[in-house]
Amino acid sequence: MKEYLKNRFALTDKGARGLIIASKYSTLKSLSFMLPIMLLMYVLQGLLGLGSFDIKIAILLFIVIGLFMFYILNRDYMTTYDETYKESANLRIEISNIVKDLPLSFYSRTDLTNLSQTIMKDVETIEHALSHALPGFYGFIISFIIISIMLLIGNIKLGLSVIIPILSSMILSFISKDIQSKSAKVYYKEQRKSSKMFQELIDLSTEIKSYNLSNEKMEESIKFVRKLEKFHISSELGQVIPITFSGVVSNLSLGLVMFVGLNELIRGNINVLYFAGYLFAAARLIDGTTAFSGYYGEMMFIDSPIKNINALRNEVVVKGKEANLKNFDIVGENVDFSYIEGKKVVDNISFESLQGRTTALVGPSGCGKTTVLRIVSRLYDYDDGQILIDDKEINKVAAKNLFKHISMVFQDVILFNGSVIDNIRIGNMYASDEEVLHAAKLANCDEFVNKLPNGYDTNIGENGSKLSGGERQRISIARAFLKNAEIILLDEIAASLDVENEKYIQESLNKLTKDKTVMIISHRMKSIQNVDQIIVMNDGKIEDIGTHEELLNRSKTYKKMIDSSIASEEFIY
Repeated sequence: MKEYLKNRFALTDKGARGLIIASKYSTLKSLSFMLPIMLLMYVLQGLLGLGSFDIKIAILLFIVIGLFMFYILNRDYMTTYDETYKESANLRIEISNIVKDLPLSFYSRTDLTNLSQTIMKDVETIEHALSHALPGFYGFIISFIIISIMLLIGNIKLGLSVIIPILSSMILSFISKDIQSKSAKVYYKEQRKSSKMFQELIDLSTEIKSYNLSNEKMEESIKFVRKLEKFHISSELGQVIPITFSGVVSNLSLGLVMFVGLNELIRGNINVLYFAGYLFAAARLIDGTTAFSGYYGEMMFIDSPIKNINALRNEVVVKGKEANLKNFDIVGENVDFSYIEGKKVVDNISFESLQGRTTALVGPSGCGKTTVLRIVSRLYDYDDGQILIDDKEINKVAAKNLFKHISMVFQDVILFNGSVIDNIRIGNMYASDEEVLHAAKLANCDEFVNKLPNGYDTNIGENGSKLSGGERQRISIARAFLKNAEIILLDEIAASLDVENEKYIQESLNKLTKDKTVMIISHRMKSIQNVDQIIVMNDGKIEDIGTHEELLNRSKTYKKMIDSSIASEEFIY
């Protein structure tokens, strides 16, 4: 049962156990509502002279039933809502643990707006269903079975009069599943589109204003919101109509009991007390059936969120074993990699990047240089061949274990909405303030940070929006200094720096890279002419490997890049 609930509603182990407990108390709650009816029957029995009656026993039963119902209702509330909010936290933590172990390839093919909505909105949707629908749904089914057996034991004809319309109403709810589910899924997809649209409008607000597109985008937004409203109404109707029709059918129970009961009463087969009891039972079950239809409707609405969360669970995460790495030579042998199946970006390359030496990767844009750094750092796993560090294949080493030995500074800098010092501290969360400030000075951050309102405590905005490109790059480089890892991967780190700052950064890098394994990409050919080894790439393949002087004579691609670099420096605008 627990495994079924886990898969059916995308719950954790604790959440599935909590739902089982909550369903038990929901069942007891439904059954407990029959106790006042039974007490009333006992009182009526005495008042009508149809059986023995003791006022003391009636008062005692009243107290016992009241205390029992108070306990059951309290436990039902506690198990339903407390377990729900715990599960909401547990589910988000589980998803976060999955997300952090996913390869970078997942993010390149996934809509990040949809991912954030899954973590926040989808979990919230399941949370609401877990607290307001699922325990009641299962609780009513179980209690209905128990009550039905009791009613049939009491009187088969009257029992069937109550049960048949109620059961028919429940069956109609199940039959209408496709209608309810379809309308809910359509609205869900349109909601996702609206989230993505508004996210893009916010992200591209500068471009929208600069190209005078504000009115056009506003009209598009209004048109889409109106369209979304229609889908919302359609979704509501897709659920309201079946629920309403189901409610009409369940109400037939009361009329059928009255018809059958009166006939039985006239024939003398039952007394008025029996008749009243079945009327009360029918009325109680009708209320429960109305709630049941609503519960089932909400279950249809959570199908899409459940599908998204289970899809995340089924993603292949980065795996590997812990390894004690001591030597940091990198050796690649016949490595293949494709972002899209059948289209190789890295094609059967073999290379070495030795500790204590600097290796530069050069070649035309799109030749696979950055991809090589990504697979060396295991942000992506290669398709074929192998990459070894300390004679251990990296895709068999635990990613967390590998990452602690690698510092990466890529062209696209990602910063957090926090202070300068906190953004640098990402490189080593356990570093002291003095160590962070020292790394910042090495990366030449002092020059611009001292001009900020609160220095290193200044909030830099979302993704460093309050800083220039060069300033953001320097913070990223400071992180690498702070981490002080054995392997350093640098991708176009000077692209956003002016000539003066590039000189300072280069001086700092010379200190940082001493005795380390360094792989660097740069289009500024002057900055890599003195490295130990240059790998020339073209169309995903390695064309040649050597020093600057060797490649000038052997590699047409390298010679062309050097000539183009000289020409661009001499060009006068």
